[in-house]
Amino acid sequence: MTQTGSRNIILIGMPGVGKSTVGVVLAKAMGMAFVDTDLVIQEQTGFLLQEIIDQKGLDAFAGIEEDVLTGLDVTGSVVATGGSAVYSDAAMKHLGAAGPIVYLRASCEEIISRIHNLKSRGIALKPGMTLESLYAERITLYEKYADITVDSTGVEETVAAIRKALQEKGV
Repeated sequence: MTQTGSRNIILIGMPGVGKSTVGVVLAKAMGMAFVDTDLVIQEQTGFLLQEIIDQKGLDAFAGIEEDVLTGLDVTGSVVATGGSAVYSDAAMKHLGAAGPIVYLRASCEEIISRIHNLKSRGIALKPGMTLESLYAERITLYEKYADITVDSTGVEETVAAIRKALQEKGV
């Protein structure tokens, strides 16, 4: 039995904040499974995220991401979402019903220092948009959907902070 029972823990945040890395360590620490929704999208479509964005466009990517997220049916899992998951209210409501949503927060400067492959990483950037403008656009959405907000520092520190916050919330 996991500490959250059959509930999930949903991780949201900017690309480069550490959702996947922290998610794997958190899942191990809590005896849970780990799901990376970006990988689920790639498995279901047969394309890399960047290929979907380049070949089909951002709107098509958003539709695919929403379909995958609203169709996600897992229990007892740590779920790392793509940074753009928060653009879909339907997806966020579905995920939020399955478990607490944890926003991994880092400064824009920290995100910029962590991301070195902006053009190939599969980040949903509108034409002419910078990482700074993307950060500014998404920050309020992350805050809107978060049940818990944790600063993303080192992996072990972040995992400990998430576990403590979950315990304090009685999750």
